[in-house]
Amino acid sequence: MGNRLSKIVTRTGDAGTTGLGDGTRVAKDSLRIEMIGQVDELNSTIGLLLTEEMPEDIRHAMIGVQHDLFDLGGELCIPGMDVISAAQVGRIEDLVERFNADLSPLKDFILPGGTRAAALAHLARTVCRRAERCMVHLANSEAVSDFARKYLNRLSDLLFVLGRALNQAGGTGDVLWVQGRNRGSE
Repeated sequence: MGNRLSKIVTRTGDAGTTGLGDGTRVAKDSLRIEMIGQVDELNSTIGLLLTEEMPEDIRHAMIGVQHDLFDLGGELCIPGMDVISAAQVGRIEDLVERFNADLSPLKDFILPGGTRAAALAHLARTVCRRAERCMVHLANSEAVSDFARKYLNRLSDLLFVLGRALNQAGGTGDVLWVQGRNRGSE
């Protein structure tokens, strides 16, 4: 694999196709390639989040997520392959519970914001939700692992909780939505 990865310009995609892990070629605008791109964008967004200061337990969790997302990309690259496991979904559920335990109960909707790290966690959450929608769309026409779909659903929950936890760690509370705040103030 090392030699293959060191050659970057291959010209094999110049006609608008790309190769899957099983050797088949598909159009670069196929839904499966779109899904792989969504996962890559999500992983890159989490990489951006990881450039911020944050508690070590959150950093450790996010690095684990990046590895899981690379696994998911590999799963998507080979149709019919199942890589994401029940254990990975369970680990994300456990992280949600652990990080949410120290947060005050929500009584209002919150806005993305507060610290830069929290805002980036919310951005990652929205990218994750888009990837999840794409996964559902792909599952309507091709076989997709239930665990892969569940993983993205749980991950968006984790990113929401981490946005709150990062604000708390940064000494900033939740940014609350105020219904009707701008109505009538023109």
